[in-house]
Amino acid sequence: MICPFCRFGETRVIDSRASDEFVIRRRRECLHAECGRRFTTYEKIEESSLKVIKKDGSRVPFDRQKIRSGLDKACYKRPISEEMLEQIISEVEADVYHNFDREVPSRYIGEQVFNMLRKVDQVAFVRFASVYREFKDVNDFVEELEPMLREANRR
Repeated sequence: MICPFCRFGETRVIDSRASDEFVIRRRRECLHAECGRRFTTYEKIEESSLKVIKKDGSRVPFDRQKIRSGLDKACYKRPISEEMLEQIISEVEADVYHNFDREVPSRYIGEQVFNMLRKVDQVAFVRFASVYREFKDVNDFVEELEPMLREANRR
């Protein structure tokens, strides 16, 4: 493993844990005398390639980084930890691999992220919803927010 800081080619594993299904978390330390920095790597079991069926009917390989990218945009400047984002991504990925063999509709993935984000942060949820549900105007926002506002008023 190459150190991401100094690019030295030797590191040692300090700690190794199974963090979620399909993922092993390893804490590593650079063995270069002048560096010695620590970092975390994640190892993922490579399975047969799952294809995502896009809205236009095209098929692309499943890529957890696309989920990460959408979450990063929705959660920008929100108090959501990296661990929480990783947990959401891992849960969605595990669900997809559990429920689908070869192909999964992109809509299914979006709904899973949508539902998990709703529980975590309402602002991030609305941001994600605005892109995912393709809001056209303010009325679309109001329709999505009404159930949340009713629930908040009941408390």
